[in-house]
Amino acid sequence: MKVNVVYASREPNRASVILEAMASNAMAVTIAQKSKELLGLLANRSCEMLLIGQRLVDEDGVVMVKTLRSRGPTKQLPIVALVDHADQPALAPQTNRSAYASYFMKSPSPVSAAPQPSRGTSPRLDFFQAGADECLSMSWDAAECVARLKAVLRRTQVNAAEDIIRMGPIELNLTSYTLHVSGKRVALTSKELDLLYVFLSSSNRVLSRPYLIERVWGYNYFGSPRTVDVHVRRLREKLAKAARYITTIPCVGYKLVPPGSDMRR
Repeated sequence: MKVNVVYASREPNRASVILEAMASNAMAVTIAQKSKELLGLLANRSCEMLLIGQRLVDEDGVVMVKTLRSRGPTKQLPIVALVDHADQPALAPQTNRSAYASYFMKSPSPVSAAPQPSRGTSPRLDFFQAGADECLSMSWDAAECVARLKAVLRRTQVNAAEDIIRMGPIELNLTSYTLHVSGKRVALTSKELDLLYVFLSSSNRVLSRPYLIERVWGYNYFGSPRTVDVHVRRLREKLAKAARYITTIPCVGYKLVPPGSDMRR
């Protein structure tokens, strides 16, 4: 299923290589350049992760992270900073190690008496202290950045010991991403599985076509909303008798009504 990511930066095009790698790894990215845009996206759309640059058009990235960490709805949101250059020795093996030692020990230089900045913190450290879960650099390999983003998602997502959703005869295993209906394995496409997951995790809620498009296909999908109807029809065919739980809401979308309104995870 698509992971919805918001990238907030005043110069989003500078991260185009990383953003393309994210798109190739099932991450749908929406861009925000101003703080108001960012807060609006986080308030009105589903977002699994925030990627934030050092500056937005009207706000400093570190300050924005502190603001989000002080708010109830975004306290637990996975936040990853993206800075211009790495300053971590493990990711820059050619750098002189003694230079890093003097940097982290904050020891004064006996050679030069030139005045030094009163604050020696790096952008990465500033972001971590503000509450970011990870900090990447534009100078890093895009594949490594994507791997680190996935690692953040794994660390921050709370999963049950047995990652299975059960409802009546339906059993969806989120670990193996397989479906069983009345004990029998049912083969679904990835989009059908994603669609079923959204239904099962949102029982007794009316889900509009645009909402389902956003959850299953991602923010950047520009096709017809009727593709939802096609996939729901195919899903119902494969669910056989269990398809009766998915009801159509005329002119709006769909709603999953579990038997006896009793769905457990």
